[in-house]
Amino acid sequence: MSKLDKLLQIMRDLRDPENGCPWDIEQSFNTIKPYTIEEAYEVADAIERDDMSELKSELGDLLFQIVFHAQMASEQGLFDFNDIVESINDKLVRRHPHVFADEQVESHEHLAERWEQHKQAEREGKQDNHSALSGVTSALPALQWSQKLQKRAMRTGFDWPDVEPVFDKLNEEVAELREEIARKTEWEDNHQRILDEYGDILFVCANLGLHLKVNAEEAMRHANRKFISRFTLMEQLASDDGTVFEELSLEQMEEYWQKAKDRISSANERE
Repeated sequence: MSKLDKLLQIMRDLRDPENGCPWDIEQSFNTIKPYTIEEAYEVADAIERDDMSELKSELGDLLFQIVFHAQMASEQGLFDFNDIVESINDKLVRRHPHVFADEQVESHEHLAERWEQHKQAEREGKQDNHSALSGVTSALPALQWSQKLQKRAMRTGFDWPDVEPVFDKLNEEVAELREEIARKTEWEDNHQRILDEYGDILFVCANLGLHLKVNAEEAMRHANRKFISRFTLMEQLASDDGTVFEELSLEQMEEYWQKAKDRISSANERE
């Protein structure tokens, strides 16, 4: 028995109605979905931390999620693990005719163009709605979803020609948010309009990322990690000084924040 066959058998045993694990037996596609998403993020986290041992473990956890979904689908007569493998095999061969057939590609740009053409043909074969936005899943993280939607729109020509109009639009959206905030009173609840304007700012920022060739999701994760490293160092510096961090004034916190930034910047420059 191969290691993969063993994993598939373990999954069947876990789901066995008589002798399996009660928790595994009661799961469904919907209840397992959050764990699948979580495992994918943990794979990304291990990669970002350059922890190859953890990456091996997290990839195993993600593989188990695929096996779990395949087993549930098999029980319902929908498809099984082999069908999943066959599906991805066919898709990869179909989308790489320059490798598995006689098609010639002249450049990376031509390759990317042909890739999108193959994907578009697949989408049109699946859906009645042939919108340029069809097939972009709404289950993506919001910033990633926004960039995928706007990238699709760009292919139709619906976009600014360069980055300067994007900055103009960003300033316009910030001004509109300020107007809504100024309009807010105890008698008028305009939270929904504030939410709309704030969302417009984020949407334009996602477009700005496309013009700058920056992945908005990665940029946000990088900013989060940068904040964590600075904030935790700020707490440590205050503790080293015998200070209770929560009792500091905002001005004192700002001083520690600057110290943390300077120390991290100096450390990065030495690397």
